[in-house]
Amino acid sequence: MQNEKLYFEANMIISCIDKELFSLGYFGSLKEKKMERSEYRIELPSKNISVIMLLSREFRLNAQHIKEKAMKRKDIQIRDPFVLPLQDEKRYCLYGTTDTDPWKAPGIGFDAYISENLEEWEGPYPIFRPLLGFWASHNFWAPEVYKYRESYYMFASFKSPEHERATQILRATVPFGPFLVHSNEPVTPSGWECLDGTFWEEEGQPWLVFSREWIEVNDGEIWAAPLSIDLDRLEAEPILLFRGSDASWTKKMKRRDGSGLEDARVTDGPFLYRSKSGTLFMLWSSIGESGYAMGYARSQSGKLIGPWLQESKPLVEGGRGHGMIFCGLDEKTYLAYHFPNETPYERFHYREIELSDSNIVLIGEEL
Repeated sequence: MQNEKLYFEANMIISCIDKELFSLGYFGSLKEKKMERSEYRIELPSKNISVIMLLSREFRLNAQHIKEKAMKRKDIQIRDPFVLPLQDEKRYCLYGTTDTDPWKAPGIGFDAYISENLEEWEGPYPIFRPLLGFWASHNFWAPEVYKYRESYYMFASFKSPEHERATQILRATVPFGPFLVHSNEPVTPSGWECLDGTFWEEEGQPWLVFSREWIEVNDGEIWAAPLSIDLDRLEAEPILLFRGSDASWTKKMKRRDGSGLEDARVTDGPFLYRSKSGTLFMLWSSIGESGYAMGYARSQSGKLIGPWLQESKPLVEGGRGHGMIFCGLDEKTYLAYHFPNETPYERFHYREIELSDSNIVLIGEEL
């Protein structure tokens, strides 16, 4: 219990420091910037909390001398990009899968970047590193960050040898963390292989929307479940929205169950967006004839529960996918995704789009 108390106090101090520095234009935890990201993991804090307080004073004294590394978009390895525009600051936050080997190596955490123009970025800023005892060890994937009430909530996927892949919710006071575990346990159903949980709020009710893995159910699925108002647990049983085979463009895959059957479909990366006209769209990714691809569906009722009408062709393909939609500081609407789909070459790409009552139309060139 004493160690847990020290963890809490140390991270709250760092969080307060970050909040103070964020208001001054500094982003991320300065303590973390003095170390290589591959070396940083929160260990037991000092036995004497006064040492931590002394460090916090040091952070403030040295803040004005900190300058982050400037990077070009093309130089940032990142999968599953998620862009959070900060309208008041006239900046963008970029989140995503940032471990150099997100497949087999132990998970390190999540980094973020900041930009004024989507092309030149500052970072990386470590925004999540697991405390000792965190349940997951691998596959730190696809963080998405949403402002809800007065805090910022991260929805991200994790896995360990002892636990199925699942969505965990984390919380921070500012967009650049540090993000700490919020839900007491993963919020996706126990015993299900799930990934890519995303947030949706409808008529005051928060929802979790997520993929159930094709490696478990063969025909991958997209589900939705109401969350508690505090975003720390599910409030009711999940509702099936659709399956991968509902879209004609998805390619049949060989099952992972050893049966030899070739009828499985991938579903991942759901993301919801309501157009100005009120149409509710859902982006989601799978494997198409040209490789990794992203399509979309439209809710015929305008509600999350659907029914969902699938577009007949993918929106982007050829190794492009796991995307989201955001409104730029220039008031244009953009589609974000990663390309190519091979590690370590993944990069954040985006292009302008238009949304009609029934379609999403690509109108700009890929950047």
